Amino acid sequence: MGDSKEAGTEAPPAGTAARGGLSLLSQGESEEPSAQGSALFLGGNEVKSRAVVKYSSAPPRTAFARLQEKTDLKLPPANWLRESAKLGPAGTTILGNSRKSKPFSSFGMAYDFIDSVGNDVDVVSDSENIKKLLKIPYSKSHVSMAVHRIGRTLLLDELDIQELFMRSSQTGDWTWLKEFYQRLIDQKWQRKKKSKEHWYQKAILSKFLYYSINGDGAAQPVPSAAEQQESSSADQTNDSDGASWPAPFEMPSSVSEDPSASSQGGEPLEPSYIVGHVASAPKEQNLTTLFNDGENSQGLKNDFARNILWTFEDIHMLVGSNMPIFGGGRYPAVSLRLRDNNKPINVLTGIDYWLDNLICNVPELVMCFHVNGIVQKYEMIKTEEIPNLENSNFSTKVIKDIAQNILSFLKSNCTKEGHTYWLFKASGSDIVKLYDLTTLCEETEDKYQNPFTMPVAILLYKVACNMMMKKNQNKKHYGTVRTLLLNCVKLLDKSRHPQIIASANYMLSELFQLDEPKKEESSESPLNENSDESYSEEEEEMPDSDENGSYSTCSDPSDDNKAVAIIKSVGELSVPEKYKSIHQIRPSCAFPVCHDTEERCRLVLSYVLEGLKSVDSSIKKESDLPAADPNTPIPLKYEDESTRGGPEGLEKQMALFLDKMGSLQKGNYSSQSGMIPGSWQHKMKLQLILKSSKAYYVLSDAAMSLQKYGRALRYIKLALQSHDTYCCLCTNMLSEVLLFLSQYLTLCGDIQLMLAQNANNRAAHLEEFNYQTKEDQEILHSLHRESSCQGFAWATDLSTDLESQLSVSCKCYEAANEILQFSDLKSQNPEQYIQVLKRMGNIRNEIGVFYMNQAAALQSERVVSKTVSTAEQQLWKKSFSCFEKGIHNFESIDDATNAALLLCNTGRLMRICAQAHCGAGDEFKREFSPEEGLYYNKAVDYYLKALRSLGTRDTHPAVWDSVNWELSTTYFTMATLQQDYAPLSRKAQEQIEKEVSEAMMKSLKYCDVDLVSARQPLCQYRAATIHHRLASMYHSCLRNQVGDEHLRKQHRLLADLHYSKAAKLFQLPRDAPCELLRVQLERVAFAEFQMTSQNSNIGKLKTLSGALDIMVRTKHAFQLIRKELVEEFDQSKSEETPPAADSSPSLNREEVIKLLGIFESRLSFLLLQSIKLLSSTKKKTSNLEEDVLLKTNKQIYSQLLRATANKNASLRERIDVLVHLLDQLARGGGGGGGGGALQ
Repeated sequence: MGDSKEAGTEAPPAGTAARGGLSLLSQGESEEPSAQGSALFLGGNEVKSRAVVKYSSAPPRTAFARLQEKTDLKLPPANWLRESAKLGPAGTTILGNSRKSKPFSSFGMAYDFIDSVGNDVDVVSDSENIKKLLKIPYSKSHVSMAVHRIGRTLLLDELDIQELFMRSSQTGDWTWLKEFYQRLIDQKWQRKKKSKEHWYQKAILSKFLYYSINGDGAAQPVPSAAEQQESSSADQTNDSDGASWPAPFEMPSSVSEDPSASSQGGEPLEPSYIVGHVASAPKEQNLTTLFNDGENSQGLKNDFARNILWTFEDIHMLVGSNMPIFGGGRYPAVSLRLRDNNKPINVLTGIDYWLDNLICNVPELVMCFHVNGIVQKYEMIKTEEIPNLENSNFSTKVIKDIAQNILSFLKSNCTKEGHTYWLFKASGSDIVKLYDLTTLCEETEDKYQNPFTMPVAILLYKVACNMMMKKNQNKKHYGTVRTLLLNCVKLLDKSRHPQIIASANYMLSELFQLDEPKKEESSESPLNENSDESYSEEEEEMPDSDENGSYSTCSDPSDDNKAVAIIKSVGELSVPEKYKSIHQIRPSCAFPVCHDTEERCRLVLSYVLEGLKSVDSSIKKESDLPAADPNTPIPLKYEDESTRGGPEGLEKQMALFLDKMGSLQKGNYSSQSGMIPGSWQHKMKLQLILKSSKAYYVLSDAAMSLQKYGRALRYIKLALQSHDTYCCLCTNMLSEVLLFLSQYLTLCGDIQLMLAQNANNRAAHLEEFNYQTKEDQEILHSLHRESSCQGFAWATDLSTDLESQLSVSCKCYEAANEILQFSDLKSQNPEQYIQVLKRMGNIRNEIGVFYMNQAAALQSERVVSKTVSTAEQQLWKKSFSCFEKGIHNFESIDDATNAALLLCNTGRLMRICAQAHCGAGDEFKREFSPEEGLYYNKAVDYYLKALRSLGTRDTHPAVWDSVNWELSTTYFTMATLQQDYAPLSRKAQEQIEKEVSEAMMKSLKYCDVDLVSARQPLCQYRAATIHHRLASMYHSCLRNQVGDEHLRKQHRLLADLHYSKAAKLFQLPRDAPCELLRVQLERVAFAEFQMTSQNSNIGKLKTLSGALDIMVRTKHAFQLIRKELVEEFDQSKSEETPPAADSSPSLNREEVIKLLGIFESRLSFLLLQSIKLLSSTKKKTSNLEEDVLLKTNKQIYSQLLRATANKNASLRERIDVLVHLLDQLARGGGGGGGGGALQ
């Protein structure tokens, strides 16, 4: 650009760099420490002023040419009205202040300095408007300004009533305002023509400026398009002013910067000429606004020579100025003014000059005096001396008070964001009135007639975009962003501006963090959730008043009841703090508190729906598409279970799904609505659909945690339908979006699994699944415009078949896993990959258990056929295959515990296979088959693998103990079956005994009786049973064995050892008295068997003594039985019902009676043998001890015979007698003369 400048040329303190076009200075350049303003001390009053030039397109300052005395300014200079870089934009527009400001000039500045709007700047305006406001108490001229609020910032623009109504009479715009103006303010309005003197003064000033720069003959650079202005002369001004007021949405006749705009002429612009495009990266809030140059065509161009951040006392203003500044030599920066020597400087002119120099930070003023156009003299005045000039004395303190009062008045009353307010003071009047034009406009037929609507809406949108894009933006400002966007949407016509409305609604949905729980909202002040405004109605309508009654409403009903607020007298503005605002504009608005996840997601979906409606309305007319009523549910294509073929049908659907996933990588695009890829509709709809899928996913997850599985499935179905549509529209699938899909399918698998496990509430789940809100129907309707949404139907159907549900769940996890294989997502998201594999392992375990239980059920139902059916074998294969895959899943992620559990289940399956083979053959001829042995050994292998997988008990004690128990059970079952159904047709007795013994000992090895746990009593009982069985086996061997004395002795010792251990272990649990009694009786029988092989009476007596000693020790078992009988009797008595024969589940009466009979007979036999042997020895030798023993045994034997002879005695009475007799026997010394057997 030809007017590029050096830094610091605008005003010596400013320290700024110029720019071409509309590029902005960086923060560092614009606010460096050298950018100091001036602090002025005038008349004892201190006024603080600081100006920082934010942007300048003005030329380098050059010295002005001092005109010679008697120069005639009525004669035009040679360069007059030629465009000059030295004067900048002010050259052909005559100092800037003689040309009317454009009605949207403040918006042009606001767009360029979007960071300042709504936050740290109080006012954005043209310097001429600022000066006019501050001169209100001194001036009788009329004031007419439009006021808009964005956050805490007020935008002020001139509202030229005369020009406005001239425009209205030609185009029909603003007719409602013209009628209102004529009715309430000036009934006989007519255009006032400007005097010849006015045009004379403008022309002479223009010539003076061109003379002042003509002294320098330097070459003039060619100005750029950004600086080109329409030529205006004394004759042309009247016509050129008309173009500065555009009709709503119409291209003005002036040349636009956009080359393509020139061909459009006066054609209406497309409704989407201003765009907020949201980029397609889902996580980053990349909300870059791609505004084209269309805004310039609406008069929204920032065409000031410089934009200055001016701080006047505590008021921060962004001001646009076109005042030419000269310098050079001993004058670093001066402003140049032309004055008629015959007219003294008045207060208004003095304030004008003073404020111009303050705003532009110019320290001196040069005035050229003339008489009738003939130059007389020059005079230089310092800026701080201007308030003290003769005839123009004014107090800077009063100016400061006026500024503060006007700002307070406007801030207190212009409270509604997006509304257009009109500040009006009639010519010669002292009363200032403020009207809300938006409210007045809404009362007319077309509420969108207000031309300010569009620029205000765009500015609200841009400020919101800017706040959203800031990386360090604290979430506490989200309330402000939400208010800005809601007000933006409220202002716009949906049919005319679908793009902005869609973008605003998308940004509103982005404000709510779906993936984070509610944290900080609760600590902030809650907002009335139904209010779209940042203020309550009371605040908006309450007039601001202090003790002096500053704001009043006039009693004249014809006029002032339409005004929002009134200043009764302009003199009040000079009173310090007269209008001190008590309603400060809030820096931010509270964000609505969502009490739960569902509420937050529903809010998001409501914004998404509005966005989708805007996009859809802009694509095609509804008639161009298949008709569908959004209020009626869309019929979904359900397939009959039989036609789908259950899990087999799923395989085909999965193959189709994977093909589709592969095609996504190639970027296939298919849209039914005819959207053009890359268009704003395409990009926006993609983002909105993705947002809806996330919201539905979060809703589904929340429903899942509440155990509302039917609702969860409905939401995940909607999420997957959204995603399916996204896939149809997407031309380049992002890995991030594929990751979302993997998460959706994982959750869908979880839901299907939970539905399978909660089949009891199937009716309630089905009802929840089929319910649909109107909002969901409308979103689905928008999705169906683009795709059939059937891509994931296989995953989201609510089946009534358990197997089908489990299979669908498994396929969901498999699909999620397949997706993670794409684009190397597996390595980028290891946690997600591990979770999916864990779930795959788990569901395969569930399916394996399902098939295993089915096989077990078939086995139990098998009555007629003793052979294994094909159906059972198929179920085994399916179950085994699932377990095997599940084990592989867990092993691939080093999950030893779960792998061990699946190995354990596989072991259980092998045991079921073994049990299935035990039924083959006749029950009476039954033998332990080789198939049983094979499967039991396989089961053992799997249990041992499980133990190896765990490594040590510390890995997972509960699982370790469980595997040990199952392994012990397997060995025990195998040994028991071999013992009970000995395969004598295939093996020798000795080999079978050896195998049984080995299996029993291994079972004991994995059965820890000392470990304190819930399973300890079971372990003790198992160990006791093993010892009992081994003892019985060795006892049996001893009976049947002939010959080998060494082996007989070994068997005798082993039998005695195991009987002893069994007796000890059976005494530990309190619920096994019968088992203890049986073991003791077998020990007695073992003693009797030994006695038959003895020849000497002494040996026999010793054995008898041992046997009686065992009998004495059975007292503990009888006491346990008696205790249970008493408890049983007491219980039946309390229930007043007669005791049944088997009323106690823990006590088998028949077994007790049978064992009691055997015990009585064996005791009787032992006592009789003892008496016989003692009697025979007595004849040979006399021994006192033996005599006592014989006597005792006789007495006990006598009592026993009498007791057994009483057939009417009850079980309890019989036991009481036996316990009494055993006590006597214990005191009497038993069989005497020898030690008892081992216990």
